[in-house]
Amino acid sequence: MRRGIFGGTFNPIHLGHLRTAEEVRDACMLDSILFIPSGNPPLKEADLAEAGHRYAMVRRAVESNPYFDVSDMELKRTERSYTVTTLLELREEYPEDELFFILGVDAFLDIPTWWQPGQLIRLIDFIVVARPGFDMAHAVRSPLLEGTASPLSLSSSSPLRLEGGRTALFLPVTPLDISSTAIRRLVREDRSIRYLVPESVEEYIRSHGLYRG
Repeated sequence: MRRGIFGGTFNPIHLGHLRTAEEVRDACMLDSILFIPSGNPPLKEADLAEAGHRYAMVRRAVESNPYFDVSDMELKRTERSYTVTTLLELREEYPEDELFFILGVDAFLDIPTWWQPGQLIRLIDFIVVARPGFDMAHAVRSPLLEGTASPLSLSSSSPLRLEGGRTALFLPVTPLDISSTAIRRLVREDRSIRYLVPESVEEYIRSHGLYRG
C-alpha cells in the first residue's frame, strides 16, 4: 500500500488541508492518507487548542472520505512530539507499506532546524506541496537536496534525490489561501468561518467555544 502521512497541529483543520490531501492522493496514486494531529509540538502556538479537540475536529473532517484516516499516536505521548519518533513508529506499524511524508515547501525548508534532520530524511520519501506566499523555486536552496537543483527541475514530474538516498517530489496544488491563524482570528472576532472549514468542524468549534480568547 502507498500511504501518505500528513502531520500538523490542525489548529483547526480547514478546507485547504483537505483539498491538498486529495490532490496529493490523486496525483501520486496513494491508497490512503493518514492525518496525524500533533500532540505536544516543540514549537507550540500561543492559542493551540487542546489535543483532544484537534483530533476530534480532524476525525469529523475526514470521516466522509474513504481514503482518509486519522491517528491519535502523537496525542498519546506525554513528552515532546518529534517527527522522527512518529516516522520510526509508523515504519514498525506499516512495514510493508510505501510511506510518503506530505508537507508544505515552507516546512521542507525548515527541516534542517528540526530534531535529528539527518535521520529524518533517511526514513521516508517526501511530497512537497506549494503553499500560498512561498515560491516553490525557493526549495532549491535546501541543503537537503543532493547536488545542485534548479527551479526548472522542481517543475518536473520526477522526484529529486535527497542527501542519504530518499527522494522529494515537488507538487503544485490548487492555491487556496486559507490559514488556521486567520480562522482563529475570525472566531475571536465573532465572524463567519463558513466555507473555510467543513460544516462539522465549524459546529464543533462553536459548540465547544474554541478560540474565543
